[in-house]
Amino acid sequence: MRELMPTLKLPLKYSLDLKIIGVAILYYLFARLGYFLAFENMSALPAWPPSGIAFALVILMGRSVWPGITIGALIANIMAYWNNPGLGPQTIITVSSAIAIGNTIEAVAGNYMVKLWIKDSYPFRHARNTFRFLFVALIMCLAGASIGAGSLYFNNVIASDSITRILFSWWVGNVVGILLFTPFILSVARKIKVTLSPARVIEVGIYFLGIVAIYLLLQVDYLTITMQRALPLLALPFLLWLAFRFELIVAIAGVLIVSLISIYFTVHGIGPFILSGTDNSMLLLQIFIGVISISTIILSATVKERLDAQHQLQEFNENLEQMVQERTKALNDEIGTRKVAEEKLQRTNHELSKRNTELDNFVYSVSHDLRAPIASVLGLINLARIDKDVAMKDMYLDMINKSALQQDHFIKEILDQSRNSRLEVKREPIQFEPLIEETFNQLKFATSTGKSVERVVNIQQDAPFFCDRWRLKVILNNIISNAIRYRNGRDPVIKVQVTINQNLAKLAIEDNGKGIEKEHLPNIYKMFYRATDDGAGSGLGLYIVKEAVDKLNGNINIESEVGRGTTVQLEIPEII
Repeated sequence: MRELMPTLKLPLKYSLDLKIIGVAILYYLFARLGYFLAFENMSALPAWPPSGIAFALVILMGRSVWPGITIGALIANIMAYWNNPGLGPQTIITVSSAIAIGNTIEAVAGNYMVKLWIKDSYPFRHARNTFRFLFVALIMCLAGASIGAGSLYFNNVIASDSITRILFSWWVGNVVGILLFTPFILSVARKIKVTLSPARVIEVGIYFLGIVAIYLLLQVDYLTITMQRALPLLALPFLLWLAFRFELIVAIAGVLIVSLISIYFTVHGIGPFILSGTDNSMLLLQIFIGVISISTIILSATVKERLDAQHQLQEFNENLEQMVQERTKALNDEIGTRKVAEEKLQRTNHELSKRNTELDNFVYSVSHDLRAPIASVLGLINLARIDKDVAMKDMYLDMINKSALQQDHFIKEILDQSRNSRLEVKREPIQFEPLIEETFNQLKFATSTGKSVERVVNIQQDAPFFCDRWRLKVILNNIISNAIRYRNGRDPVIKVQVTINQNLAKLAIEDNGKGIEKEHLPNIYKMFYRATDDGAGSGLGLYIVKEAVDKLNGNINIESEVGRGTTVQLEIPEII
């Protein structure tokens, strides 16, 4: 492992050196392209591609790669001037070194201005930054052109009367090289997602058909001269189409192809840019290339900016719609929550009002029903003290016992109501047959006569039914005790039917007793309400039954006819 570590670190250690060597090689290769497209017997070039390459590489890799620009420029210029018989080796090295320094300063200065002014390594996202990029190119190229032309002048390579012309041509050539190659390199370096929709494919087909049509028109004899002169104008709509419909890399590639073809044919004396003098031809060519480059880049940036704005607006609208939906949902939830809270508050207020009314009735009835048996007992005791008859004393004792039992039953009902209000519902296995048997056994002495009550019990239960045993016992006890207490003179019969069906217990308890008058039926579940005036009951029995049934989420229905009896129907759901 120790022997492998230097090998693994080698690429990281020398990564900057590799970048510098790569920059030098690219600079030299594109310099050869520039010399290939040069006019004959001219020191200035129509376009200097290495300026654009160097500027783009410094933006992408940082200013630390500047030695690569210097090395590449130095080698390219030495190779260009080496075969010049009018220059000595020392002059060639001096001029080449000065030009290399100027080219390096040009690229580094341009990178500095991009970071300071544009603050974006890809200046073609917005039209404003595109214009700034153009100004940066114009300013930075003055450095390279001035140093290059000055080195030629001070080394007696050019005369003083031609220095202005050389400087201007040099400056324009560097600017054209930046406008052509820097946007192209920066666009290539970006990750671009290419999607070819059917509409785009049709557009590309129409584009190539247009080019073919122009070529065919050039072959028509009487249109040849006119079409050659009009080619620059005919190229503009196609280039603007590319800028408007495609990414910058496609548009600038079209500009680059048109420019290189124009330079090649103009250098060879063919095309619409040929004028009387070579300088004039080159300047016209440079103006054409500069105009189509600037127009294409600015239009592409404007379209990109507009599309980004539309996309942001669309995203904003989608987000806004989503926010509105979320807010609407939140408001609906809040309204629902408030509605539930209001309903709960109404139920609570209703329950509180009910409890207050019941409390008032309770205080009144308790004070009356508890004191009445006590007053009766005290009165009977006084009578027993006065009356010396033994038989009368026994009667007084029976009456005292009856009053005590009545008070005990009333207290038991109060306790049942209290427990039903406080205790949670319990889930217990219920077998109705022993539960009903137990209820009848406890109530068999509830009648003061010797007559027994006939009972008919029919229970259909195959499995345990889970419910609250104590509440079921309270319900059955009160209903069956009422059936026994309010029986007719004839033989009393109580029928009990129990059916368990799909987690629901249905009970029907029918008697042949006195019955309840219809005008009393709506009020029988009220606290302390008595449907009769015989004083046998406290008025709490059916109230407790209704409360217990509600606790079990069940239903109760009572049907009664005076003189024929009463039927109580119950539906009790199983506790899951």
